[in-house]
Amino acid sequence: MKKLLLLVLVVVIGIPALLFGWILVDRELNPTTFETIGEYSQAPIPPERRRDAALRQQAARSALGVADGRQILFGDLHVHTTFSIDAFTWSLPSMHGTGLHPPADACDYARFCSQLDFWSTNDHSEGLTPRHWEMIRDNVNQCNALSGDPADPEMVTFLGWEWTQMGNTPEAHYGHRVVVMKDEERERTPARPIMSGGLAVSAMRKDSIPPLQKLTAPYLGMPFNAENRQMLRNLYAKQDYLRAQELCSNDVPSPDLPQNCMEYADTPGDLQRKLREWGFPALVIPHGTTWGYYTPPGTKWDKQLSRDMHDPALQALIEVFSGHGNSEEYRDWRAVDFAADGSMSCPEPTGDYTPCCHRAGEIIQSRCEDPSSTECAARVATAEINYLQAGRGGRLTVPDVAPEEWLNCGQCTDCYMPAFNFRPGNSVQYIMQLANHAEQDANGDPLRFRFGFIGSSDNHLAQPGVGYKEVDRHLNTDTSGLATKFLNDQLHRVAEPQTDPRHSVALDLENTPFNFLQVNESERQSAFFMTGGLVAVHSPARDRDTIFSALQQKEVYGTSGPRILLWFDLLQPDGTTLPMGSGLKTGAAPRFRVRAAGSYVQKPGCPQESIDALGAERLEHMCGGECYNPGDARIPIERIEVVRIRPRLNDSEPAGRLIEDPWKVIPCDTGADGCSVEFSDPEYATAGRDTLYYVRALQVPTPTVNGKPLQCVKEDANGRCAEVKICWGDQRTELDDDCLEDVSERAWSSPIFLDYARVSAAPPTD
Repeated sequence: MKKLLLLVLVVVIGIPALLFGWILVDRELNPTTFETIGEYSQAPIPPERRRDAALRQQAARSALGVADGRQILFGDLHVHTTFSIDAFTWSLPSMHGTGLHPPADACDYARFCSQLDFWSTNDHSEGLTPRHWEMIRDNVNQCNALSGDPADPEMVTFLGWEWTQMGNTPEAHYGHRVVVMKDEERERTPARPIMSGGLAVSAMRKDSIPPLQKLTAPYLGMPFNAENRQMLRNLYAKQDYLRAQELCSNDVPSPDLPQNCMEYADTPGDLQRKLREWGFPALVIPHGTTWGYYTPPGTKWDKQLSRDMHDPALQALIEVFSGHGNSEEYRDWRAVDFAADGSMSCPEPTGDYTPCCHRAGEIIQSRCEDPSSTECAARVATAEINYLQAGRGGRLTVPDVAPEEWLNCGQCTDCYMPAFNFRPGNSVQYIMQLANHAEQDANGDPLRFRFGFIGSSDNHLAQPGVGYKEVDRHLNTDTSGLATKFLNDQLHRVAEPQTDPRHSVALDLENTPFNFLQVNESERQSAFFMTGGLVAVHSPARDRDTIFSALQQKEVYGTSGPRILLWFDLLQPDGTTLPMGSGLKTGAAPRFRVRAAGSYVQKPGCPQESIDALGAERLEHMCGGECYNPGDARIPIERIEVVRIRPRLNDSEPAGRLIEDPWKVIPCDTGADGCSVEFSDPEYATAGRDTLYYVRALQVPTPTVNGKPLQCVKEDANGRCAEVKICWGDQRTELDDDCLEDVSERAWSSPIFLDYARVSAAPPTD
């Protein structure tokens, strides 16, 4: 019946579209004309803005007794424009989008909407042709030129891209990386971005849309929207242009490849090797590590801890928080159990976690005539295994199921603003407790990940630093959804011909007929899009080299979006201090000091300088007429939480015993101008093992977009979730509903790493 209806629509709507459609809209389908770098505001940033920010920060430092002369600068190292194909798609009016946002928009947004000190451009390399790369280079050069004196610029723009790897199985999955180059000159940067191999690049380059659908799709669902018709046709042209590009040979060193091919790397090790071949200063930053939207169940980071996969000089930082959620916290529950022979089974639910394989079995059981029968039990067991074997596409194995029926399965229900379908084996805390005793680092110690922690936005609308205000969910997060029920049903329909809904469906993900969006679970995901985080650096100056050096040295921290000020230091017996990101060999019990000041309460609207620079219409298009606009009062810091992690001595040590979160909770005087606390760890000296410490500074709760995603609003008699509230990305939730919930916005320090060194007796004297 559905196929017959689709055929009728093609005949009734599609044929007239072929005959008359080209007359109604612009026929230009050349990406070299509709994809441009964009236009910049030439207005300078008034010097009093920087002066005011410096005075405000100095007042906070004085109130907290901070003698450190370095300033705290705020930036965003994970920003997409609509040069990225996913971002281009989400910009369509039929996706509630607001049109194209090219690189120049990102520059103007960072200067006049979010008022950042630095940012980087990081479009998905899998969709960047040589022409795109040249425009991105030009954007970096022009944005830096607009920022004045390179020795003391208004803002620093870094060149970069995103390496977007994914696999269908845990063994083949490594995850996403942001690449940030220190320099902007063409002779000091790679000739092309390096994309991932395998699934991501093949999905970008595969033409899975039939020609007739390309011709008729712009006229289905929104037949009177000429702008949407043209943009959708432009999207198809953009994809065709991408597929026409040649791939580079993978057997030639990166600097020796032709200029105009598209280069790929299959693993993080390959990516880092290619960057070393160029020899230019760079950072490779893992992000979204727990995001189950694209990460197969059961994935762990263990396989990435080797000298082949991890270069500490390049991989110095990890993204803890972004607009796609929090990746910090570890939990002991699992989405799948693996036996020694590699076979899979579905774990039992815990009090705070339901594996989605288990929920698949529950849904099938609810459809049995006799739920207690042997036949029904067999269907349930089959449903659980079918779900697990389908990996990322597990939801497609249950026919005729609504997103609400999955309830809150797969989610970390007690995590702070977690990533969707949380993968704890990829969490930052899990990663930090790993140790490879079979390989050594440069100091001869067991190889470990010694990451500094950052936040960033992962924004896809050219909005660096978007998290300054919790408003306008559809504009200021990656929330998107088709604007009509017809289009939504077409995107999210499952297997056809439809099977008996009483039985689950086996799905071979390697040969699935579904496209990327249909495989990944995007409807419940809409409740997990946040405004995004920030990275803060402690830097003695504002220039490019100094900021990049601070990033390399891990003198950085991340926030969930607000500009919280944070200092975390190790106090030495001689009165000196070591800042966050530092390491020390010692056997003595450590003492630490934490000082923090909350972010400013924001005034509505934009400062006059931003209105003068961009005009009200452009401000509305880019940032909804809301800019970073601080008032005079700071949001109080409510408490300091300390996390202690002891890296494993062998593979048999359970991660849950090594990660103490929180190890200490220290309340703050919310009536004071900030918070200053000290603590020590006398157990370190007696435990005799390496330990790392980091802190979180939490503000008093404030309304936050999607602050509590996928809330359980009804429980059954056993206390398990029976009904959830989904904040939809499409018309099922009002577009002006920001899904606000009170949560404690926060900052995460980089760790301080203590390597245990037994104190030896003093040598004899003559």
